[in-house]
Amino acid sequence: MNYTRLGQTGLEVSRLCLGCMSFGDPKAGNHEWTLDEAASRPILTAAWEAGINFFDTANVYSAGTSEEIVGRVLKDLAPRDQLVIATKVHGEMRKGPNGHGLSRKAILNEIDASLKRLGTDYVDLYQIHRFDRETPIEETLEALNDVVRAGKARYIGASSMYAWQFMKMLATSDAHGWARFVTMQNHLNLLFREEEREMLPLCADEGIGVIPWSPMARGRLARPWGEVTERVGTDVFGKTLYTRTDAANRAIVATVGEIAAARGVKMAEVALAWVLQKQPVSAPIVGVTKLPQLTDALGALELKLTSEEIAKLEAPYEPTGVAGFS
Repeated sequence: MNYTRLGQTGLEVSRLCLGCMSFGDPKAGNHEWTLDEAASRPILTAAWEAGINFFDTANVYSAGTSEEIVGRVLKDLAPRDQLVIATKVHGEMRKGPNGHGLSRKAILNEIDASLKRLGTDYVDLYQIHRFDRETPIEETLEALNDVVRAGKARYIGASSMYAWQFMKMLATSDAHGWARFVTMQNHLNLLFREEEREMLPLCADEGIGVIPWSPMARGRLARPWGEVTERVGTDVFGKTLYTRTDAANRAIVATVGEIAAARGVKMAEVALAWVLQKQPVSAPIVGVTKLPQLTDALGALELKLTSEEIAKLEAPYEPTGVAGFS
């Protein structure tokens, strides 16, 4: 396993982050494809044994049961100081007023609830899951600063939003001397490259570590075009992200297949290797529901694409609308 600094921090993380949305009670939330604890444990164990020390979940994943499973399993695997645990706040945890969002009340309530579910005194990275247009950013940022000062989070991060929104939040934190976002968890893969326009250059300039979600487009880049898995068929949110069935996307997937065949590797390895070489990516977040998928992800760390292969992979891309901000 290779390790890197997370952005400009001193925190060392594995070059792959294990996404834990795959783990949770299938009857909770709207992720019918999630794995219960018995099925999750072998994957989390294999990831740790392979050298992955970075695990990302969220309060909203399977109504909190992802955090519960991840917390119990990781506690059995390693001492707390050897793990880098990340979670998020923003999504709806209950119906009614103050059950979601980034108000001071929501943040301070939800960090305590997440810590209880995870069975830990602190998280290494506490992230806002989306931008909250209804709450003043000063309120959100001051609350996050208080979470850090209280020792409940070591660092804070953000997720998908417009670059101008992220820059405004960074500048506001700087002006007040508050804890600053150190990561951006955004949507980036060969089928969605709009983040290259503004967000990636901004993160490079500001020293922000990038930890992309869906680096393999929820599996669409890991298999021939048109093949449908159980997750693709039941992933409600995923269906809102990749609505185009045009020639450009088909050509991208076909090119991934051609390069994989020529190299004698899996399509997933090629797609993930492309994300790994993007700057300033620290650690793509990979979701795994089967052990062979983890093997493929680990294989991408050893695959170095040539400049010609990168150009070939990128050539068919056509601009698309923003996806994944809500």
